[in-house]
Amino acid sequence: MKTTRHSAARFAICVDNSEYPVSLELHKLYRVIPDDDAKKDGDLRIVDESGEDYLYPADYFLLVDMPRGIARALKESFARSSPQAG
Repeated sequence: MKTTRHSAARFAICVDNSEYPVSLELHKLYRVIPDDDAKKDGDLRIVDESGEDYLYPADYFLLVDMPRGIARALKESFARSSPQAG
């Protein structure tokens, strides 16, 4: 049986923007930046609507596990739309 390899690139869908309606769009896919300290505190470092990365509560998001090719295409797309996100 063939297994699907998944990328280290992380993405998350916003499921709660109640305290950050300007910074986060409900149900939108966001890029997650690795941050072990944030994770320990229950947060995720997210590239938000400003194009910058900020900490948000992890429970505001659902992490998405996707095949490597899709994650790579999304990462490249994010990089084209926001040069500092690459």
